[in-house]
Amino acid sequence: MRIKKAPSGIQEGDMTPMIDMTFQLIAFFMVLINFSQSEQNERILLPDSELAKPPEAPLDFPITLHLTKEGSVIIGGQEITIEGLAPYLSAEADVLRIRGKPLSDATIIIRGHREAQTGKVQDLIRVCQQTNFEKFALRAKENVGN
Repeated sequence: MRIKKAPSGIQEGDMTPMIDMTFQLIAFFMVLINFSQSEQNERILLPDSELAKPPEAPLDFPITLHLTKEGSVIIGGQEITIEGLAPYLSAEADVLRIRGKPLSDATIIIRGHREAQTGKVQDLIRVCQQTNFEKFALRAKENVGN
C-alpha cells in the first residue's frame, strides 16, 4: 500500500515574471534619462529668471540649439558657427516635409549661455528665420526667490 505525502500547505509563487518586469522598468528609465540629458550640454550655464516656467505641454517637433559663451552653436553634438547653421536647419526642415508636417510645427529651443552676447542670440534667431522657422523658445533656469 502506498502512502501519500500530505501537502505541506505552503505554496510559493513564481517570482520570475516579477523580476523580469523590474529589469524592464529599470532599462526603460535608463533610456528615458539618457534622452532627457541629450537636450542638455554641460558647457551651457542657463541664465536665471523668476519668470521661467516649464512648458505646459510637450512640443510637437523641438529642435534644440545650444549657444556657447564664445558664440558658437551646438546642434546634435556638433559645434558650428552661427553662419554655418543654415544647412543643418535645412536638413531639419526636410525631415518635417518628409513627415508631411508644416514648418510651423517645429519649435527652435535656444539654450543660450548666461554670458553669451545678446547680439549672438539675435543672429541665431535671424538665421533660423531665414530658413523659414517661426516659433522659438528661450530656456532659462527657474529662480524661485533665491
